[in-house]
Amino acid sequence: MDIAGNVSRRVFVTGVFAAVGTTMAPGVAAGWARPHTYVLRARPATLSLGRRTVTTWAYDDILPGPAIEATAGQLVRARLVNELPADTTVHWHGIRIDPRMDGAPGFTQEPTPPGGSFDYVFRVPDPGTYFYHSHVGMQNDRGLYGTLIVADPREPLGYDQEFTVVLDDWLDGIGGTPDDVLRRLNASTAHDATIRSTVLGGVAGELRHPLYLVNGRPPEAPMTFHSRPGRRVRFRVINAAADTAFRVALGGHRMTVTHTDGFPCRPVAVDTFVIGMGERYDFVATLDAGAFPLVATAEGKGARAFAVVRTARRAVAPPSEVKVPQLDGRMLKYGDLNARRADHLARPARTVTVTLGMRPSGNEWTLNGRLSDDPMRLRVERGETIRIVLDNQSPMWHPMHLHGHTFQLRTGTGRSGPRKDTVNIKPRERLNLDVHADNPGEWMFHCHNLYHQEQGMMGALGYGPATARTASMRH
Repeated sequence: MDIAGNVSRRVFVTGVFAAVGTTMAPGVAAGWARPHTYVLRARPATLSLGRRTVTTWAYDDILPGPAIEATAGQLVRARLVNELPADTTVHWHGIRIDPRMDGAPGFTQEPTPPGGSFDYVFRVPDPGTYFYHSHVGMQNDRGLYGTLIVADPREPLGYDQEFTVVLDDWLDGIGGTPDDVLRRLNASTAHDATIRSTVLGGVAGELRHPLYLVNGRPPEAPMTFHSRPGRRVRFRVINAAADTAFRVALGGHRMTVTHTDGFPCRPVAVDTFVIGMGERYDFVATLDAGAFPLVATAEGKGARAFAVVRTARRAVAPPSEVKVPQLDGRMLKYGDLNARRADHLARPARTVTVTLGMRPSGNEWTLNGRLSDDPMRLRVERGETIRIVLDNQSPMWHPMHLHGHTFQLRTGTGRSGPRKDTVNIKPRERLNLDVHADNPGEWMFHCHNLYHQEQGMMGALGYGPATARTASMRH
């Protein structure tokens, strides 16, 4: 199946069952136990982005990188071959993984040097929508990312077809590199106050990108998802951007949100939702006849990513600038979301506060007053549940991401809240995240705005006392 998902889920499941044999794994249906094996070649690449041709870094010369598919409980084997002129890693975003496989340099894994290789071997415990990307410097703002879709062998959600939608902001090879932009931001104390969003609480990002992409395609040469009228389609939406939240809508349709960051939730019917960097949402829609705009507005930036969903061959495709009333309709809120009962976490035994801040320089972002070269560390003990109170005292919003775990966002609305691994927090806002410590290791906890991460907003959640090895790896 390609990234557009142009086969039905039922056909895909049947084909994989036929292909992988019948060896049983604990808790996994027959046919899903054999590990999938992939090779990811990270190397310089020349990519066509509509009218532009850019030189960048990518996996296997494609954008996004190879689509990785597995089933819950299955082993994945992925060999990283580094053909770049720099160290690199692969981080498996959202997966509760063995820490040695997490791709987090300076915590539990040394980066893979140029000319080297590393074998990632891990079990995927939970079904859902995930992705992978480099976790070294600004590499994730190039083409070093791809999708990881984990199927549920007992999938309860009924649908006929699925599409994977990867959103990105792009600047590499168009007037410079992400490292050039970071250097400019580090040399400045100002933020672009014209990039504003009410739903994000003020300044919405650090910069406007030249392009906004859906599955590596700009609006001038849009991705087309092909289906048929009346089909119930599952859309898996991933925000792989560095600095952009997107407001997503499907023209002419309402969306029923079914999953947040891979985990199921009580279905919620909405017209639009905002997805921060690192977040994923799944929604289902029953498609009408025609050709419809799938729009992702770059929140606060006056531009959009754009694709077409086509169910009628002769229908006229909408232009990329078409007005989509759903963008101004009912917007999803965290308070609308609630995990299924089986995924609720126990109430926490203790509470810790993490304060998000900005130093007077304007280009240093902190966790509890500390930068990533001397990071904040939250100590936990195996088996406990803690509440992390995020207190954003900085002037911008942040998509905060925890490695190796999910948390339950307590929304304070009387519901228990969704399970997530990435959450958007607005300026002067406080959020409660309950975390069950069931995966020992040293785990990054950081802002998924790549520029804020590289300007210091990266700490750790660690089990027991810090070790000398951990300290030495970070320095």
